[in-house]
This record gives sequence, structure tokens and C-alpha cells, in this order.
Amino acid sequence: MSVPEAKVRVNHALKQKSNYRWLVLSLVFILYMVCYADRTNIGVVLPFIQKEFTLSNFQAGAISSFFFLGYACTQIPAGFLLRKKGTRGIVALAVIGFSVVTFLLGTVTGAAFLVILRLLLGVAEGPVPVSMTSTINQWFPAKEKATATGFYIASTQLAPIIVPIVAAAIAVSFGWRSVFIYFSIPGIFIAILWYLVVRSKPEDSSKVSQAELDYIRQEEVVTTTTTEVDQRTLGWIDKLIRYQKVQPISSPKKVFTSWNIWGNTLAYFLMNSVLYGMLTWVPMYLVNAKHFSLIKMGFLASTPAIGGLIGALLGGFISDRVFLKRRKPTMLITALATAVMMLVVTQIPNNSTLIALSLGFAGFFLNIGWPSFTAYPMGLTTRETYPIAIGTVNSGGNLGGFFSPMIVGAILDATGNYNLAFGFFGIMLVIGFCVILTLKEPKQA
Repeated sequence: MSVPEAKVRVNHALKQKSNYRWLVLSLVFILYMVCYADRTNIGVVLPFIQKEFTLSNFQAGAISSFFFLGYACTQIPAGFLLRKKGTRGIVALAVIGFSVVTFLLGTVTGAAFLVILRLLLGVAEGPVPVSMTSTINQWFPAKEKATATGFYIASTQLAPIIVPIVAAAIAVSFGWRSVFIYFSIPGIFIAILWYLVVRSKPEDSSKVSQAELDYIRQEEVVTTTTTEVDQRTLGWIDKLIRYQKVQPISSPKKVFTSWNIWGNTLAYFLMNSVLYGMLTWVPMYLVNAKHFSLIKMGFLASTPAIGGLIGALLGGFISDRVFLKRRKPTMLITALATAVMMLVVTQIPNNSTLIALSLGFAGFFLNIGWPSFTAYPMGLTTRETYPIAIGTVNSGGNLGGFFSPMIVGAILDATGNYNLAFGFFGIMLVIGFCVILTLKEPKQA
């Protein structure tokens, strides 16, 4: 096919495409917001649980942490399963499963059962994030993937904005067990909707026009076209991020022998250590160190997520449009800028406005590069090997959510000093910055 013919075909697709992929992305957003709400409500009810069962900070942290052990264990198996079976049915079953476990969390009579059920919640939720990013990888062209991923990641920030406020109100009015019971309901409905509306690939959906399919697959069809974006460089930034042509990872074996995949996994581990450490302990920090009421805590605990929502939405757009599909620049910004904000948080006086601003900016910088950690393997792999690659990244990365809450709990038991906890987060971010520098930035179509 000649270049003019290819351009005519792409231009025709632009005029006629059905845009069904954006409805799919909307369901990705809603579904993962429900998923994230079910995992993060624990941070709000921990003060109630800790008081009722007389738990140490380490024990309270373990209740949060064990979710991520189950979550990490299912990521790689989910990647292999999705490679064979697709996302449609697996997602529906997973969402029903974690909704049932969420309901059971509201029936427990002992802390040990909370740990076991949090572990099972992680097992049930494990296939969901791999499925969400695999859906985006199948349904969007390369030039829209980080933007779509940023929209998906934004759901992880909208949930923590709403969850602390709603969960605190439910816990104060009806008791902490009611939080889990109420939060278990939406998942059942979204699972049914997903199964009815979304297919694993756009080729399988009767709602997708041929023009939209051509648009989604245009990089695969128009192989001889060199776009203006491909020819543009970022000068010293390209040298810093090691921008170069990388041979696509075409087999599962190559996934497990790629430093770029493992380095991204390690960096993601360090970022998750900060993200889930903050989700777990910021509510306790506001109650125990800053002495705010539970209702006020609910509003202030949402500020990192408000900043994170803006950061995630902007981050995907910046990666696609400003940095021309380079993923490492926003990853590096996230690591370095958030480390600076951890230092700022430790110096903030006991003023609710200043605390809200500092936590909001911390959330913003932490999430501006978050879409790129997920989008980065898309440039290294094929559509067939991506589920395994992202399963690996999620599996290792989310172990940070397992270790970090317990480590911070141990620090607090030993010292009672929340500034040391934020210092721990800062160290993780600086190490992450150094790891990201070692990765190659793959050129994409």
C-alpha cells in the first residue's frame, strides 16, 4: 500500500469511525472505581477496627497489607489466562467475587478473619487491573494509549476522593461493618453491565464500525507511513531517557528475561509502597498526629486523591502529546517531585488548609506519571505478550502495597513519629528515580 493510499484510508476512518471504544473506556473507569473503593475503604475504618480489637499499628497495617499479597499472587496467572480467554467473562466473575468478599468483611467478629478476607479480596481483584489495561491495549491505537490509561488511572483517584467522606459518614452513623456491606452492592450491577457491553477485542463487537477498527489498528496497517511526530525529537530529554528502537517482546520467556520489564516492575513496587502506604496511614496520621475529628479526617484524607485525579488525567495527555509517546519523562517527574513533597509534608504546621494543599500536591505529583508505568510495557510488547508483561509488573509492583503499610506500622510502633514514615516514602521515591533512569525508552509507531 502506498503512503497516499494509507493516508486516505486513515482519513476515511477518522470521518466514519463509531467511537465505541470511548464507551468501553467509560465502563473501564466505572468498574475500576468500584474495585478501588472496595480495597481502599479499609483506611477509613482502621481507627474503628484498631479500637474494637485493641490492635498495634503493625497489626492494623497487616489488615491492609494482606490484600496486596493475594493481589500480587494472581497477577501473572491472570496474564496467562487473559492471553488465552480474553477479558469479558473473567472480569465479570472477578467483580462478582470481590463484591461478595467485601460483603463478608462486614460480618467478621475477629481481626484474624479480617486478615483472611483481605487476602481473599486481593485474590478476587487480581485479574481486574490486568484486564483493564489489556482492554485499553486492544481497543486504542498507540497515540491514544497513555491518554486512555490516564483516564483509567483517574478512576483510582476519584474513588479515594469519595470513599473517605462516604465511608466515614456510614461508619459514624451505622458502624464500621456497614461500610463493607454498602460498598459490596455496586459491583454486582457493574459486572453484569460489563459482560453485556464489552468484548475482549473490538473485532468481536458488532457495535464497532470497520472505520473505527481501521483507526484502532492503523499502526498495524500503515506500516510505511512516517508521521510528523515520529520525526520529532526531544533533544537532551531523549538522551536522558535512552530513547531508541527496541525489539518487541514476542514470547513469554522474553518477558521474564527483560530488564526493562523487571526495572519497571521494581520502580512500580517503589511507587506502590508510597501510594498504598499513604492510603493506609494518612487517615490515621490526620486523627492521631493532627488530632482532627473523624468527619474532618474524611474530607482531608480525600485531598491526595483530588490532586491525584488531576495528575492522572494530565499525565496521560502529557505523555502522549507533550512528550510524544515517551513514557519515562512523566515517570521521572513523579518520582522526584513526590519525594520533594514528602519533605514538605514533614514540615507543615498543624493547619488544615496547608495540610490539604501539601497532601493534594503530593497526590498530584505521585499520579502524573502513574499512567506511564502501565503504558510503558505497551511499547515493549506485542498485543499477545502484553497481558503477561503487565501481569508481571502488577504482581511485583503491588507487593509494595503488601510490605509498606506493615513497615510504616512498625516504624510508628517503635517511634510514634509520622515524619519518619513520610521520610521512608521519600527514600523509596529517590530509589525509584534511579531505577527508572536505567530503562530504555522504546520508539513507537
